[in-house]
Amino acid sequence: MTTFNKVTAAHVAALREIAGAQYVLADEESMSRYAQDETEDLHYLPEVVVKPDTTEQVSRIMKLCNEELLPVTPRGGGTGLSGGALAQFGGVLISMERFNRITLIDERNLQAITEPGVITEELQNAVKEKGLFYPPDPSSRGTCFIGGNIAENSGGPKAVKYGVVKDYVLNLEMVLPSGEVIWTGANVLKNATGYNLTQLVVGSEGTLGIVTKIVLRLIPLPKTDLLMLVPFRSAESACEAVSAIFRAGYTPSAMEFMERDAIDWVTQYVQSSAVKIEDDIQAHLLIEVDGNHPEVLMQEMEGIAGVVEGFDIGEILFAEDSQQKEELWKLRRRVAEAVKANSVYKEEDTVVPRAELPVLLKGVKEIGARYGFHSVCYGHAGDGNLHVNIIRGTLTEEQWNGTLTEGIREIFQLVKTLGGTISGEHGIGLVQKSYMDIIFDQTSMQLMKQIKQIFDPKNILNRGKIFDC
Repeated sequence: MTTFNKVTAAHVAALREIAGAQYVLADEESMSRYAQDETEDLHYLPEVVVKPDTTEQVSRIMKLCNEELLPVTPRGGGTGLSGGALAQFGGVLISMERFNRITLIDERNLQAITEPGVITEELQNAVKEKGLFYPPDPSSRGTCFIGGNIAENSGGPKAVKYGVVKDYVLNLEMVLPSGEVIWTGANVLKNATGYNLTQLVVGSEGTLGIVTKIVLRLIPLPKTDLLMLVPFRSAESACEAVSAIFRAGYTPSAMEFMERDAIDWVTQYVQSSAVKIEDDIQAHLLIEVDGNHPEVLMQEMEGIAGVVEGFDIGEILFAEDSQQKEELWKLRRRVAEAVKANSVYKEEDTVVPRAELPVLLKGVKEIGARYGFHSVCYGHAGDGNLHVNIIRGTLTEEQWNGTLTEGIREIFQLVKTLGGTISGEHGIGLVQKSYMDIIFDQTSMQLMKQIKQIFDPKNILNRGKIFDC
């Protein structure tokens, strides 16, 4: 295993020469702002933070670190939920916040070229002004960076109809750990030329290189959408309804699941009266359809309503205007914040084939009962992506940091049995890597480690994320 060197005053001086003195932070107060992300209970202080703003600067920084055996951690907006952008080994943290320019919006070819430090929602708004659409929209879209979305292969509510980040990335400019600069693909919709390096990099969590430019595919912006909130008297029935809607021939643009505690907590957190919840309601589905023809969308909504009426539901709420739609979406998008404000928790990002959601939800609750923990579940039901928030409550320190791990492992074993996997969009990072053996055999793990070694033979870039090597 590579032995890293410590960052010295000479290294800091060299970094300041590359990026400018004002963009290199070496005091503890400044560096502490980069010591954590949105993952619970993790805090790692880098030895120095550098903020380059050109590919050439990133290349020079990587060459220096590679030659001097300094560990490097690339960082986007700091909104990650798996500890993937934390400087576990100290060293040099490269913040991509100054890479915040949208280089081109190509209306003829429906493409955008952007730097990785652009906030996702700002990119979406910029292309929307030109009648175009970039669908991936994680809940943190107002603060997360598009580069971080590339690293984690982010999804969000629209993924059920439109796909995730990997479905929109055509080409990437990337600095390798050696400092060499490559393009991974071509700015075309079809490409059968050699290995698909672009898709290898998407979702690699900053372990193979640092992306400095991104070419994205865009689509025309749908002209209208309709939204409804369906209350269910059984959470498992709500999950069963998901598959039933698709089997009936409907593909919503979003289908979100929230069990009772999730919507109760978020309603209190945002002080919203948008939804009145009857005492016997146990879960909700938030269902959206979009397109260009309102009359067609109304028929789809009526058809979906007909499907869910076959289950034990309460009164369906149809959003009447844009303000009510915004209120309902605010409830869903801020569930994670509400849970975090309510209690210490651990969030697990499970995903199974959508028809298996009822089995997964039931299993999570049964495992929780055996291990003595309460969970609050919500997520992208249309994708089979269930976020399981394990609430600490009255668990002792021994239970929270000890036996709970066994319960989480049982959840992931259930997920594997159902044909799923242990992360749909949050990534592995630091917090999930001890469970990778559930999903992958030794041969698969060894192949991944060998890929990492080819890109990063000195193992300086985001070492310790996804797996140890």
